[in-house]
Amino acid sequence: MTTQEEIKKKILVPASKLPTIARKEKLKERNDFKESVQWRIFRIMAEFVDGFEFLSDFKKSVTFFGSARIKPDSPYYQEAEKLSAMLAKDDFAVFSGGGPGIMEAANKGAYEADGESVGLNIQLKYAQRINNFIKKAMGFHYFFTRKVMLSYSAQAYVFFPGGFGTLDEFFEILVLIQTEKIPRYIPIVCVGKEFWRSIDEWIKEVNFGKYKFIDKEDIGFYHVVDSVEEAFEIIKKSKPRGGINY
Repeated sequence: MTTQEEIKKKILVPASKLPTIARKEKLKERNDFKESVQWRIFRIMAEFVDGFEFLSDFKKSVTFFGSARIKPDSPYYQEAEKLSAMLAKDDFAVFSGGGPGIMEAANKGAYEADGESVGLNIQLKYAQRINNFIKKAMGFHYFFTRKVMLSYSAQAYVFFPGGFGTLDEFFEILVLIQTEKIPRYIPIVCVGKEFWRSIDEWIKEVNFGKYKFIDKEDIGFYHVVDSVEEAFEIIKKSKPRGGINY
């Protein structure tokens, strides 16, 4: 059995084998302990414990975010692959959500550059997809525990164009940096000015300029670039993540 097959066997748990969620609201009708709130609490605790232990092996990492719908012939896919290869050669571990699109591109670049290619996959109800360019992986049942692990120890965050999930991660990490739950020296790099320009303008002209809902310094928490070379230079100069105690 190959390494990829072993990884897939470990984290691609069939939906039929996952604990079911009781559809009835009356607790008295929940006879299976795995359908109880208590079981879910223990499972959540276990995912956090296992996740933090998994992350402790990586001291220098970058997390990639972006659409799962982007195809290999897209310039964004190719740019993500190129950037991750550059980072892998500079001894960064490359993290992604482990799926297709930008996630696959990030893992592929690191994998083919003989670097650390890591996937934090999500177990879905009907289908689970993990790309073929992952060397180390962990599967999660809950989206929120997976989100914590994707953001917890990264030295930098790279955002390629994406949908609601990508934008959710982007604004959540901005809030965590704004509130200093994540150190303010951790860079957020948004690749692709054509996509990010309107969002950048809205933040600067509407959110700050018109309504003053954020401070002027908050605008400096992210960088919008148009080339992987620019992105690489920002990330290469980033400081190691400090203050993390596993």
